Amino acid sequence: MSRKPSAFAVFYKDTVKRKRFLRKQIGVTSPRKATPFRPMKSSKKKWHRRNSDTNEDGSSFDDASPRKRKKAAEKPKRFKQILEQNNLDATPELPSLCEAPPRTPYMFDSRVEADTCLEWLIHPYERNKFFRDVWEQKPLLLKRNNSRYYRGLFSTSAFDVILREKSLWFDKNIDVTTFIDGRRETHNPGGRAHAAVVWDYFDNGCSVRLLNPQTFSRSVWKLCSTLQEAFGSFVGSNVYLTPAGTQGFAPHFDDIEAFVLQLEGKKKWKLYNPRSKNEVLPRFSSVNLSDSDIGNPVLEVELEAGDLLYFPRGMIHQASTPHDSHSLHITVSTCQNNTWGDLLELIVPRALQLARENDVEFRKSLPCDYSRFVGIANSDIVSSGREEFEIKLKDLMNRLLHYIPMDDGVDQMVKRSIHDALPPLLTKDEKKRTIHGSGCDGNSRTRIVELEPDTRLKLLRAHLIRLAMEEDGVRLYHSADNSREYHKEEIQCLEINVNLAPAVEYLIHLYPKYAMVEELPLSTLEEKMEISTLLYDRGLVMTKVPLSSSASDDSI
Repeated sequence: MSRKPSAFAVFYKDTVKRKRFLRKQIGVTSPRKATPFRPMKSSKKKWHRRNSDTNEDGSSFDDASPRKRKKAAEKPKRFKQILEQNNLDATPELPSLCEAPPRTPYMFDSRVEADTCLEWLIHPYERNKFFRDVWEQKPLLLKRNNSRYYRGLFSTSAFDVILREKSLWFDKNIDVTTFIDGRRETHNPGGRAHAAVVWDYFDNGCSVRLLNPQTFSRSVWKLCSTLQEAFGSFVGSNVYLTPAGTQGFAPHFDDIEAFVLQLEGKKKWKLYNPRSKNEVLPRFSSVNLSDSDIGNPVLEVELEAGDLLYFPRGMIHQASTPHDSHSLHITVSTCQNNTWGDLLELIVPRALQLARENDVEFRKSLPCDYSRFVGIANSDIVSSGREEFEIKLKDLMNRLLHYIPMDDGVDQMVKRSIHDALPPLLTKDEKKRTIHGSGCDGNSRTRIVELEPDTRLKLLRAHLIRLAMEEDGVRLYHSADNSREYHKEEIQCLEINVNLAPAVEYLIHLYPKYAMVEELPLSTLEEKMEISTLLYDRGLVMTKVPLSSSASDDSI
């Protein structure tokens, strides 16, 4: 019996070009045959090789750290061996997975892309089965026997490029750690994390953690920004590079859903059940634990390049490398502080406020003698006063349910998620059809781009914006201008006239289809042009085709 094609396969089956498009976007086909990430052709710009025995400012390797070092000729040997084993140059160009094909499909839908990316992540496990039987319940191990499955996502050589070409700092972006004889230590010297210093720590047995690779790697940014539409929550990541025969971190549990993608080498993992029911799906991560705290492992496995290990928050874990191999893996994380409890924290206070304003029962005084029969000292004493107090309290709680502002609370929850989110990564074709394709030409002349009543446009991404009714008016929150660095910018929003809100709702519900400006459900063409121009100028919508532009007479 033939296997039923995925929604993505049906969507793109018409042309080979569209299949190539997705490979360039996120490196996958349908679940029938998943393929690894594939970098695009190198651009004309090449990274210059740099001597790994010298610092970026030209100083000698021995001057990079005050600690006692080996001979200069021997220091980079372990790092160089890793690059040679993986057939990689020391400073290749960073992979770019986001080049666009000549034309983006007319019905491009970021939700379809997100679901397809998730299918690729957990292939060959079926998506619905994963959420039904595994998600937040138990670990999942996928052994693929395909060392090139994650090719183009991240590598040791890409890490080296980032260290040399970008400005990274210890504590903020880089941690160097060890876990020896039951003791976890962080050895961050402070200041900028120069490549020579980081690799010297690595060659001396330290694990290196890159805290926010999506800030520096375009391919990781693409992966995380795509997956956040599938999970409905911020998706972040950390990269861990561990020398052979070492362990960098103590046993612990986290407050995130973790997907471990083994990129290079091997790593031995041990997973343990939560110690109590209170630590199942915890709100906060644990402190460093010891072997005596955690019992026996429920899963022991050695991951190899191309493998994936998922485990829910609260599952205790530790990992080490075998003596014959280093390890490079990326942990993709999501659903931090994204629970029913977090939603109720927003909803219940507002519900109580509404109840006090609208129901006199919430404004009546407590009984004069209530302190005599309730409280810890009276908890074991049965009395009529205590029973009446409990009945009244339950009645008020039932009344409170009628004032639950579910929609307002969800809007505030999504507002928080939008502030957390990564900005969308636009293809070249998308840039041409947004405000990012306007501006100035090579002759420093202003380019004027104007919308017309028959211009067709749609939202840039399905979950890019959130419309919220607040006390001081209608606000449109969006992630288009967010930084790739977590919460570097304040939350971005637009205050819009309440009369224009129906047009925004129309575009939200119509996505991924395009709408002509003159079709927006507003009273006048002037209002339709006003809201369309506002959304276009803020980079929230794209047009069906690039807009024609003309140069003004004024120089910049």
